[in-house]
Amino acid sequence: MVITFELALSFYFAAAILAIVELVVGIPTISKAMKVLIVAGFVLHTVNVFMRYVLGGQLPVTSLHEAVSFFTWSIVLIFFIIELKYEVSLLGSFVMPGVFVLMLSSSVLPRQIKPIAPTLQNYWLWVHTTLAFWGDAAFAVACGIGVMYLLQEHFVKSKRLGGLYRRLPSLQILDEINYRLLTIGFPLLTLAILTGAIWAEGVWGSFWRWDPKEVWSLITWLFYAAVLHVRIHSGWHGKKSAILSVIGFTAVLFTFFGVNLLLKSLHGFQ
Repeated sequence: MVITFELALSFYFAAAILAIVELVVGIPTISKAMKVLIVAGFVLHTVNVFMRYVLGGQLPVTSLHEAVSFFTWSIVLIFFIIELKYEVSLLGSFVMPGVFVLMLSSSVLPRQIKPIAPTLQNYWLWVHTTLAFWGDAAFAVACGIGVMYLLQEHFVKSKRLGGLYRRLPSLQILDEINYRLLTIGFPLLTLAILTGAIWAEGVWGSFWRWDPKEVWSLITWLFYAAVLHVRIHSGWHGKKSAILSVIGFTAVLFTFFGVNLLLKSLHGFQ
């Protein structure tokens, strides 16, 4: 089981290096090699997640190591979905370095499989956690798309229409993908909060306890609700939407890491 994680980490590292090289030189063979490495890493990562599920008998997100690993796996999954649908050139260059950093942080955390209390084990826990991670993963890729948009917009405004400008997707396509990711992530986050409330009522007898993780999840939800509202009703497309996508993901990261590491929460990992 350990070897699959280490190999996945190694493939993601190699992919991240090629992603940076691709950003600089733009050689097609490098892009193809990077995608092969990502696929290999994802397959091994999937095997690792499945093996931890088999050995633990539960969804492998019961420790911070497992949570960060599953979050990383979810980001790569969303990356593949967007890549297959839109064939976004250079998307890997803006996603894979972050994927490697997350995977590396997971690698230094304790890896032992810890069973959760029987009272917490039910169907809603599976649904709640999976939806939450997939929603956050969509926001993560939206952040990468937002950075791509801001860079491309800078090239257009400064009239620096060189090699990188030509290899980046158009502003229209990037804005469309950003919106699509927001419309994927927001419903998933909404359902995660609702199913989490149902789970909490069954476990603690209350739908909402104002726990720090719950509060910050609500703050994140309100932020993305506002982003979609101003985009649809106030015309905040393009640069404004890209900036908000980047800011929103910082809230996601604090909800995920900050609450677990800095605040005492019922949702804290062991």
